Amino acid sequence: MHASSITDQSATILGIESSCDETALAIIKGNQNNTPLILAENMFSQIESHAPYGGVVPEIAARAHAEKIPLLLNDIIVKANINLSDIDAICATSEPGLIGGVLVGLMVAKGLCVAHNKPLIAVNHLEGHALSPRITQNVEFPYLLLLASGGHCQILIVYGVGHYELLGTTIDDSAGEAFDKVAKMLGIGFPGGPAVEQYAQSGDPKAFKLPRPLTNIETPNFSFSGLKTAVLRVIEKHQEHNQTINKHDLCASFQAAISDCFINRMKIAMTLFKQKTNLYHGRCVVAGGVAANMFIRSKLEILCQHQNFDFFAPPLKYCTDNGVMIAYAGLQRFLKGDRSPLDYKAKARSPLGV
Repeated sequence: MHASSITDQSATILGIESSCDETALAIIKGNQNNTPLILAENMFSQIESHAPYGGVVPEIAARAHAEKIPLLLNDIIVKANINLSDIDAICATSEPGLIGGVLVGLMVAKGLCVAHNKPLIAVNHLEGHALSPRITQNVEFPYLLLLASGGHCQILIVYGVGHYELLGTTIDDSAGEAFDKVAKMLGIGFPGGPAVEQYAQSGDPKAFKLPRPLTNIETPNFSFSGLKTAVLRVIEKHQEHNQTINKHDLCASFQAAISDCFINRMKIAMTLFKQKTNLYHGRCVVAGGVAANMFIRSKLEILCQHQNFDFFAPPLKYCTDNGVMIAYAGLQRFLKGDRSPLDYKAKARSPLGV
């Protein structure tokens, strides 16, 4: 549904995030023009529950969300020093993600809306990431976005809230998934992104020759499956010869390959951005869990300097899944006049810009 615009108003929003293995809630207050006031936020990480499996187990994640959301809700209500009656709208991640977890968060939001007579705002998880730099910085539209996380890898032009154009996407695995799989192969821990980055800090990025998939094509799509397989082949070759592999060097080489792919694809996307927007001086945003990787972030900053783009990224705490970004996306949707029906259905897949 779409109601009349109320852009001149301020609103208080409750956001619920449960799309993967982070149970996160937040209450924020703000308008469309300024960074929001974060009244309260809290998160429960399920890393310890999933670590023995080397990846997220959907059934475990969904049960944990069901157990933790009521506790976190009580906590942030107390911290914000408000009542649910003071909240203007309740929003939750409705797509994409592990369907069990998404269903839990969305059903809780629907129940609260019914119980307290509040409107529901269904939020695309990727839109939460796409708008996340604006939580703390006044990033003007339009901007070029690299959205890279555990389950997603896209390059988009963000023209405004709800207005996205897809320039490129992964044709197989996401970058975050590749990090997780490589970490699992090497037995260095979960989640894979931080583990690989830590090992890479003391490794030689030129020690192993790894492929840079799709860097010879003119469309900014990604492919990480072959890179992941190449790492597996290196590991298997060392095992065949009873050789001890230097995990630090292999992590550094893998991270460098991922970074080179990002730089190559983003350089093409920057040209497309300038053509489509008629802007010579652009804005570039990196968001999602991979944006927390400081090596990749530094390489993107250098690229932006060379290509006449201003670089933006969320604070590290808002790169990974969090309740504030969902509340903020919901706030922007609410102030545009958007409302979601109470029979809104959760979705496992729902990319932006398509």
